[in-house]
Amino acid sequence: MNTFSVKAFGTEAPEAALNQMQIDRREVTANDVEIDILYCGVCHSDLHTARNEWGGTIYPNVPGHEIVGKVSKIGTEVTKYKIGDLVGVGCLVDSCRTCDSCREGLEQYCENGNVQTYNGQDKHLHHQTFGGYSERIVVDQDFVLKIPSNLNLAGTAPLLCAGITTYSPLKHWKVGPGKKVGIVGIGGLGHMGVKIAKAMGAHTVVITTSASK
Repeated sequence: MNTFSVKAFGTEAPEAALNQMQIDRREVTANDVEIDILYCGVCHSDLHTARNEWGGTIYPNVPGHEIVGKVSKIGTEVTKYKIGDLVGVGCLVDSCRTCDSCREGLEQYCENGNVQTYNGQDKHLHHQTFGGYSERIVVDQDFVLKIPSNLNLAGTAPLLCAGITTYSPLKHWKVGPGKKVGIVGIGGLGHMGVKIAKAMGAHTVVITTSASK
């Protein structure tokens, strides 16, 4: 498979700092979208993985799974996006598509193993996936999201992980007017939870150990 080289920031070892490096991306296949990355959020999972604090990190490691960018190239069978569209990529870039979970739209529970945006197993290049701390990324169109042009793009990037992580339970429990929500901790997830719960109309209470917050 043909590849091209892009600039990225990653690490070669658990104790090493992030440094500039070159990585390979695949040329678009029929269903792929190539994205010029404009913004990428910094999730604490990036740090855990780069430092191998969860074990299993494959090096070199290029983190980043809160990606917002602009479509620069599309495959011959791509129908969902066109060149110039603003798009996002979250924690996943592929799954088996055939198991019960995938068919229900729950690819995060893929019974045959989903493919994480970084430190996963790229099905095409047969090495680890590289994340959004890079110039460009190539992703199957089914794992790309359209981003409205009226949003603040830098502020939108964290919605791809921290945002959906807090939105999902609030939506599941039908949070809205008349409901009370307690957010424990005002960290990356906490401040997202506060904003979303309030926007949904719930009486929102923040619980923190820091008086300054």
